Amino acid sequence: MAYEQIRYETDGPIATLTLARPEKLNAYTARMGAEITDALRRSDEDHAIRATIITGEGRGFCAGADISGGADSFGASGPNFGTGGQPREGSGFVDALFNATKPTIAAINGPAVGVGVTLTLPCDIRIAARAARFGFVFARRGLVPEAGSAWFLPKIVGLPQALRWCLSGNLFDAEEARAGGLVSEVVDGEALLDRARAIAREIAGQTAPVSVALTRQMLWRFSGDPLPDGALSVDGAFAMALGAGPDVREGVAAFLEKRAPAFPGQVPEDMPSGYPWWRAG
Repeated sequence: MAYEQIRYETDGPIATLTLARPEKLNAYTARMGAEITDALRRSDEDHAIRATIITGEGRGFCAGADISGGADSFGASGPNFGTGGQPREGSGFVDALFNATKPTIAAINGPAVGVGVTLTLPCDIRIAARAARFGFVFARRGLVPEAGSAWFLPKIVGLPQALRWCLSGNLFDAEEARAGGLVSEVVDGEALLDRARAIAREIAGQTAPVSVALTRQMLWRFSGDPLPDGALSVDGAFAMALGAGPDVREGVAAFLEKRAPAFPGQVPEDMPSGYPWWRAG
């Protein structure tokens, strides 16, 4: 796919996906959604990439949906939030992010409102510039939270905080986002991408691709279970399979020899038997 509304760049083990409609504060369109989805799947299929950063060009991250068409912007011909303009099942940026085997880092450089904030929720790590502003403004537009955010947001920040932000529709700043658990760090704007890259390099330089792919799926899929039974049904088998493999041997050797590891395992080729467990049967 040729990209018109995003940029996709790679630098060693890091892919950077930049929303690129700065004249519109990177307002979201169906075209943008399709391009985001394509770029995420592209980075996921590239063995050289270990982490993907998502950010915005200019002074905004994403100001929400492009509503230049007025109220009709939210109808059947509208942006198709989270689906990239395609049928929901198995498509769209929500599925691409949630089912990814590579960690994703949202580097929120400016206003992130509506779909501009909900598209960051399936990311594994969110950091923000001090100038960033956030808003789950749906109730103020007569809408409901989209892109799966009614599931993601309470999982990330807890139900009371999610209710407060969504029921009021208020805009709030980066420090409130950090205090509420939406972002893990707030940094000066000029340091934002450097910090995101440092996090990505730490992952790329110190962790095993297979372990990361399994770990992020286990945490996302089991953290809401009322009992540990689901996790216990797979973690022992995975630990035994990985423990008998070359990645663990390399990880232990690197630790004992005080050097950076060079894990041989690749995704998806070396994923252990039983993955993906949620599709079994």
